[in-house]
Amino acid sequence: MSQNDSKPASNPPTMRARSYEWRDPLDTAAQVGKMSGLEFLQGIIAGRLARPPMADTMGFRLSEVAEGLAVFTVEPQDFHYNPIGVVHGGLAATILDSAMACSVHSTLPQGRGYTTLELKVNMVRGITDKGGPLRCEGRVIHVGRQVGTAEGKLIDANGRLYAHGTTTCLIFDVKG
Repeated sequence: MSQNDSKPASNPPTMRARSYEWRDPLDTAAQVGKMSGLEFLQGIIAGRLARPPMADTMGFRLSEVAEGLAVFTVEPQDFHYNPIGVVHGGLAATILDSAMACSVHSTLPQGRGYTTLELKVNMVRGITDKGGPLRCEGRVIHVGRQVGTAEGKLIDANGRLYAHGTTTCLIFDVKG
């Protein structure tokens, strides 16, 4: 066998494990129409309502909410990585979607809900697990009867921008 025909030596991959539990998300969803959007989100932060399973899957959490503002935090980990060794852009897109849409939800009265209609995300810097925790701030631009818009930014502790985006949400009636 010539040198060009030989296979490179390979090391077995280092295996890691991750597990978590979650509460039934439909229990929380049943509460949407029974309180204002701000009360609903405050209930999640306080633990009175279950965190969404997606937040546990992605490893982020709602950490702050006020009318027109929702803040999520995440500590990037190697389980967020894509095949080229940086955090997958889906983490930035998902946390921005959550922060921006929840900022719209925070303005809604009891009996009203939302869903994302459009999401635009711009990644401006690569994310790794070496940069520390990130903060994602979603802020309302406008909320009307049927449509809400918001903007968001994903920043580190020094205020460095990693991604930013905008969203359009459809607003609708929800049974209480």
